[in-house]
Amino acid sequence: MMDFDALKQVGSGLGTAAVIVMDKSTDIIAAISRLAHFYKHESCGQCTPCREGTGWLWNILERMKVGNAQKQEIDMLWEITKQIEGHTICALGDAAAWPVQGLIRNFRPEIERRINECEAVQEKRAAAV
Repeated sequence: MMDFDALKQVGSGLGTAAVIVMDKSTDIIAAISRLAHFYKHESCGQCTPCREGTGWLWNILERMKVGNAQKQEIDMLWEITKQIEGHTICALGDAAAWPVQGLIRNFRPEIERRINECEAVQEKRAAAV
């Protein structure tokens, strides 16, 4: 059910009441990276946490999308969202942070798997040289 109480119980919320429907074929990291890019583009730049933080979110997610990141950056990404959330004049900062938090909370194994796969490919290439 899509009401405030039901969504709150599962750790979600209505936000702007927009719904994005995805199936299992969706690259969830790429989808959240695209959202992060949107928020980076839409930031007016007045608040430092939003102006700087949304750029950091997008840059790290772009690298995670292809697996070119370090595992410790997952926690760093979480910390960046916490520095944005609740520290901006308008709600755009919160709206930028929450999808990334949801990605980490619900899909951390997918992020780690992608990073591991990229590291394995890089190790193979290094061994072949």
